[in-house]
Amino acid sequence: MTLWLVRAGKYGEDEATALEKGIAIVGWQELPDLSNIKSYEDMKKIHREYYPDAAEKSIISNSAQMWAFVGRITKGDIIALPLKTRSSVALGEVTGDYKHKDGRHTRAVKWKREDVQRSAFGQDLLFSLGTFSTICQIQRNDAEKRIIAIMQNKPDPSLSSGKSTNHKNETSEIIESENIMVDIEEQAFDQLRTVIQSRFKGHNLTRLVEAILNAQGYVTYRSPEGPDGGVDILAGSGAMGFEETRLCVQVKSGGVQSDAVVRELEGVMSRVNASRGLFVSWDGFKGSAIQKTKDLFFKVRLWDDKQLITALLENYHKLPAAMQAELPLKQVWVVVWEEE
Repeated sequence: MTLWLVRAGKYGEDEATALEKGIAIVGWQELPDLSNIKSYEDMKKIHREYYPDAAEKSIISNSAQMWAFVGRITKGDIIALPLKTRSSVALGEVTGDYKHKDGRHTRAVKWKREDVQRSAFGQDLLFSLGTFSTICQIQRNDAEKRIIAIMQNKPDPSLSSGKSTNHKNETSEIIESENIMVDIEEQAFDQLRTVIQSRFKGHNLTRLVEAILNAQGYVTYRSPEGPDGGVDILAGSGAMGFEETRLCVQVKSGGVQSDAVVRELEGVMSRVNASRGLFVSWDGFKGSAIQKTKDLFFKVRLWDDKQLITALLENYHKLPAAMQAELPLKQVWVVVWEEE
C-alpha cells in the first residue's frame, strides 16, 4: 500500500467532480488515452509529441507524474487530496485502474473522509502535502501508517504521542535531500492556523472576527461571553450601523458544522431582522452545509479557518494596533514558482 498526493486542478476546479463522482482526476487534457502506455520512456515520448515546445525538464517532470498516475498507482493505494476550495484534506482508497473518461485522466477512488481538518495532521505531513507537484508519492516519517490512522478517525500518531519535532530543521532537510518546491503560501496559512488557534480560543475568536468586520467598515455589537441566543455579533453598514447590510454572525471555535447550523442561522436572522448571515466555524463545515448555502448565496456566507485567515490578511493593515500586537505579521515578497 502506497500513499499518493493527487491534486484536482491548480485552483481546485475539479475537486467537486472528484468527490461527487468518486474519482481522482488530473490535468494534461491535451494528452490522449494513455491506457496503452507501458513505461516511463513511452510516457516521455508521448509528452514530447503533444508538447513539442516544452523544455526537457518539464517533459521529465510531467512524464514522471503521469506515469505514476497511469502505471504506478495500484488498487488499494491511498490518495490524499488537499482541497483548495476549503481548508481540509480528502482521503480515499484507489478502487480502479486508469481510465480516460470524457476526455479526462481518472482513477476510481472510494473517498473514506472528505473533510479532514488540516489541524489533524502533524506539521511534517502538512509540509509533504504542500509540495507543488500534482502527483507524488509521500513516504517520509511513516506517512502511510499515520494517514491510515487518520482515515480511521484516529489521531495522527505523531500528535497523540506528544513527540515534538524541530519543523524548521526538518523542512531544510527535506528540501536538501529531495530538492522539492513547496507552496509557501499554504505553509504560511498553516503557521497562522496554529498561532490563531492558540491565541484566540473560545470567545476570543469572536473578538477576532469582530475586528475583521470593523476593518471591513461594519459597526458591530458583540455579545458577552456565555449564552447568546444564537447571536455572537450583529453588524451594520453606515456611520452608526443603521444602513444595509444588516449582518448576523455566529462563531464556533470547535467542531465541524452540519447543515443544521445554516437552518438555525436563518431563524436567528429572521428574529433579529438581519438581511444577511455569516457563520464562522474554525473547524469547517460538512458537505451538507456547503451544499445548502448554494440555495442561499445572496443571504448566507460560511467561513472556515481558510476564509477567516484570507479576510484577516486582506484587512490586516486596517486592524487596531492592539490587535496587530496580539497577532504580529509581516508582509514579504517571494518568487512564485510555477509547476513545470
